[in-house]
Amino acid sequence: MKVKINNKVENYRSVWFESASGIIKAINQNKLPREFEIIELKTYTETANAIKIMTIRGAPAIGVTAGFGIAQACMQVPKQNFIHYLEKAADILKSTRPTAVDLFYVIDRILNKIKDTDNAAEDNEKATEISISEAQKIGYETVDACKKIGEFGNEVLKNNSKILTHCNAGALACVDFGTALSPIRIAKYTGKEIFVFVDETRPRLQGAKLTAWELLNEGIEHRIIADNATGYFMQKGEIDLCIVGADRIALNGDVANKIGTYEKAVLAKENNIPFYVAAPLSTIDFNIKVGGEIPIEERSEDEVLIVNDKRIAPIGSHALNPAFDVTPAKYITGIITEIGILKPDEIYKLKK
Repeated sequence: MKVKINNKVENYRSVWFESASGIIKAINQNKLPREFEIIELKTYTETANAIKIMTIRGAPAIGVTAGFGIAQACMQVPKQNFIHYLEKAADILKSTRPTAVDLFYVIDRILNKIKDTDNAAEDNEKATEISISEAQKIGYETVDACKKIGEFGNEVLKNNSKILTHCNAGALACVDFGTALSPIRIAKYTGKEIFVFVDETRPRLQGAKLTAWELLNEGIEHRIIADNATGYFMQKGEIDLCIVGADRIALNGDVANKIGTYEKAVLAKENNIPFYVAAPLSTIDFNIKVGGEIPIEERSEDEVLIVNDKRIAPIGSHALNPAFDVTPAKYITGIITEIGILKPDEIYKLKK
């Protein structure tokens, strides 16, 4: 992704791993847009905490980071009873965010690779070598998948398209390119004029803080709108289509994404506006049949009650703060993946 610092444009990925030192480096998403900071995570417990407090966030980026965390664990856990301690480290990383399936997919993929390789489960040096190689491979796969999502998604974008997106499903959330923002980036690179309505995305404001920051750095025209202004602009005919990301997709095509996605999909259906979900195949959970089975993370009420360290609600009032909701497949026009745009009812066929 392009980042403009002191009038100089540089390319960054949201997270990367320095194999020689075992240090993960990442853009601190909690500091944006006020400050651009690269953090260093030196241990797998630091990495787990960074995921938990959303210094690093976004389903694909969480998955890749957790993979690097497993590599760190291989370097750091005791050599005796190595696989036992490695699995405990994996549990710590898995406990950070319950909804996004990429987290579990990447950790299990690396652990299985170690267990399936002769003697690796008893040899931390061999396990470390395998984990670093596999984690880096997953990182490159993620970037490649997101680029392809952009290329397929660009096919549904016309010149002068006006697009609504929700939360942040850009390069910050996906190492590079993004999911929902990838078609918008590719459209810009191919010369199309694009306009983006950016939902602020309460309570953490990932749209206003992060998506707007990415679009600003890319020179893509956009406006931030209040979450509850979406229906107004749809009713006026200002929005041509919606593209959102996903944290987990069920076999029937139901999609879990940032809280507020469901209501945007319902509004889009009512106003005859196409509603697309952009996500890599790793986001599909083949063990979950319908969206109702997807675990929904409940976060601290303070995210709703407190803004910029100031309480905005009366003392004594409490809040509910689900981080995600589930959009039924019937509201989804198509799911943009790295192998093409699929209808929701085609998802189950991929299990074969």
